[in-house]
Amino acid sequence: MVDIKRGKSALIVEGGAMRGVFAAGVLNAFGSRGFDPFDIYIGVSAGACNLASHLAGQNERNFDIIKRYSSSPRFISFGRFLRGGHLMDLDWLWEITIREYRLDLKNIFDGLRKQDKEYIIVATSMETGQGVYLQPNETTLEHDLKVSSSLPIFYRNILEIKSEKVTDGGVADSLPVAEACRRGATDITVVRTRPSEYVKKMSRLSFLYPLMFRKYPQFALAMKNRPVAYMESVQLIKNPPAGVRISEIAPPPGIPPGRMTTSMKILTAAYQSGREHGKRFVDAYETTKIGPE
Repeated sequence: MVDIKRGKSALIVEGGAMRGVFAAGVLNAFGSRGFDPFDIYIGVSAGACNLASHLAGQNERNFDIIKRYSSSPRFISFGRFLRGGHLMDLDWLWEITIREYRLDLKNIFDGLRKQDKEYIIVATSMETGQGVYLQPNETTLEHDLKVSSSLPIFYRNILEIKSEKVTDGGVADSLPVAEACRRGATDITVVRTRPSEYVKKMSRLSFLYPLMFRKYPQFALAMKNRPVAYMESVQLIKNPPAGVRISEIAPPPGIPPGRMTTSMKILTAAYQSGREHGKRFVDAYETTKIGPE
């Protein structure tokens, strides 16, 4: 049980692989304006990575990584996948970004400690199918981010944290609003990578999950139940508990990046849309005092 005080503010950032470019734009706008009224940060998959750069003060890093590395065929390759390799080669992406464009780990954790803030990374237990809410430090952060981003099927390795097999956080908890409430947040901002009206449906491959994950039956069930869990979180956003206020920043329906989009024209448009949405949110906050005083 977490010992918390009521009245905290939280920033939640959804994942979605390349769809995360919209959230990268929102956070770029926040960082450019010095906008940071939050006590708790919770990121899922690409959303956790976007938050890490934001907390590091590396305001251009997220989009730079998309341009330099994530949109490269070295990262996403359908041909390699058909030959038995990774569709998304996280091993390469982590190795090259740590070597060439590493997070400022000291800045992240000095800032969190100084301001007594929480940074949570969501993962999913392969053993139980439940959400695992990681609190990283300088030593564990990069591995925790990789775990949260390790999309099952698309990335073929299974990673571990303290001997527990874990994977992409979006399986168990794509929109961790309930977790933010549990940690005492009563003012929550959710940066989504799906339009507000999006309805998640059952995958056409769901009947294969028990076979694909036969060693992990609870995880197979969590994969199958993703649409239900996702839509429950959406309903919580739209109908928050008494005493909780939730603001949502979501891309418009016409912004088209998918999970595997590599077209820089499409990605740049989505990023710029995110920046504009982020700027408008900050303007509204400063004008009407949306969020915590």
